[in-house]
Amino acid sequence: MSFLQGMWFFVIGLLFAGFLLLEGFDFGVGMATRFVARNGDERAEFMRAIGPHWDGNEVWLITAGGAMFAAFPLWYASLFSGYYILLFLVLVALILRGVSFEFAGHALTDRERGVWQWANFIGSFFAPFFLGMMLTSFIQGVPMDDEGNAWVGFFGVFNWLSVVGGIAVVFFCFLHGLHFLSLKLGPGDSRRMLNTSEKLYWIAYPALVVFVALSLFMTDFFRERPVSTWLLTVLVLASTICGHVSTVKKRGGFAFASSGVTLIALIAWIFNGIFPRVMVADDPAKSMLIKDASASPYTMKIMTIVLCIFLPIMLAYFIWAYFIQRKRLVSDDVSMTDLRPIGVTR
Repeated sequence: MSFLQGMWFFVIGLLFAGFLLLEGFDFGVGMATRFVARNGDERAEFMRAIGPHWDGNEVWLITAGGAMFAAFPLWYASLFSGYYILLFLVLVALILRGVSFEFAGHALTDRERGVWQWANFIGSFFAPFFLGMMLTSFIQGVPMDDEGNAWVGFFGVFNWLSVVGGIAVVFFCFLHGLHFLSLKLGPGDSRRMLNTSEKLYWIAYPALVVFVALSLFMTDFFRERPVSTWLLTVLVLASTICGHVSTVKKRGGFAFASSGVTLIALIAWIFNGIFPRVMVADDPAKSMLIKDASASPYTMKIMTIVLCIFLPIMLAYFIWAYFIQRKRLVSDDVSMTDLRPIGVTR
């Protein structure tokens, strides 16, 4: 395995981590519109809080898929064909959620607005759930032939670990969204978000124990890479505890950072466990390795040059976008009759 091959494996993992870090709180806010919001106006206010960010945050997933296609075409072909139905459902959920912002902002009646607020919730819930299922399904080992063709049956997708993994991603995205709202809403609502997440954290600890126990038996991570896998497992637990303590002390910024670290650590746990593979086969001899799935050295060099040029531009844009939208939403910003997401006009 060359340096560029290893680097691009790391870059793709970083892109998926960036997606969960940023889009994760968008998903969480969407779930909060039903689990926490008390009325339609408050749901609209929650949607307004992520109005400037949600579409840009989705770019991280598109970029991760594009980087996988260019750097590791065999991995892309195997993963996307083996999990075609699941990824199709993710796409449907993202489309449903995406259009909900526009149509909710243009709704003429409360009933119409309520329909699209439900669409936002449904898309925000099922997109991370299906992604979590995929990520915790393909690490278990999937049926593959010698050419890297993968076919995943029903029980390869729906099993104890994949369902628990999907629920875990949804749960931590929800907490991440509550922490984001604690930074965007007024003092009273901010405290309510932290109080809610403080109670939910007690569910996280047994859920993590169940997830680790299932992983011990249904993956080879703890056998093949025991030290790094355990270290990352401890990091997930430590960041969860830090987030819980931060909610108790009503420190929204620390809680948001801690839940972000948890989501990043989950992606790191997966990518660390599959290394140096990109697809784990049920027959270890047929697993797809990084060195076998990558594009040509020339392609990798060109991609690295493009990365060095455009990555700083992309990061600068995101930093600028979040900086100018850093202020909290206050009552003067939101009227009771017009709570469309920022940037949406009639």
